[in-house]
Amino acid sequence: MILPIVTYPDKRLKVVSTPVSEFNAELHTFLDDMYETMIQTNGIGLAAIQVDRAIDVLIINLPNDDEEGTQDKANLLEIINPTITYSEGTTVYQEGCLSVPKFYEDVERFEKIGITYHDRHGNECSLDAEELLSIAIQHEIDHLDGKLFIERLSYGRRKKFEKEYKRMQKEKKTGK
Repeated sequence: MILPIVTYPDKRLKVVSTPVSEFNAELHTFLDDMYETMIQTNGIGLAAIQVDRAIDVLIINLPNDDEEGTQDKANLLEIINPTITYSEGTTVYQEGCLSVPKFYEDVERFEKIGITYHDRHGNECSLDAEELLSIAIQHEIDHLDGKLFIERLSYGRRKKFEKEYKRMQKEKKTGK
């Protein structure tokens, strides 16, 4: 089932998520629905809070290196109750967000991270991530902490975003 995505400036995006304690059929169905929603909206990552569930769940499915950038479900990461265990280096990447549509901006993140998490069955897992995977995980963990990528922008770039957002809202209302 495709779930509605909560978009900025909705205050529900500011809610800090809580850990998952039950790894049951309801969670599995929710994870499947999140995947359908992410693929339908051309996303590479989605946090539960973005579909109005304040639980520590995120999914990531990076595109393949082929020309089409297809996303194989076999590469899907379902990350529950994540904790960053280490980080190193910094990198800048142009990020976008399903909850902040049509806006992209350079954001500084850790270049490499390690995380521990649970899979859909409650098994403990660990993962070392770098490049786009590292960035995507950090972006989605920010959502679980009630933060949007625009909050990581400098004052000047944040003002640019707010101006652009207001312009887009005005155009939406006037139909231009």
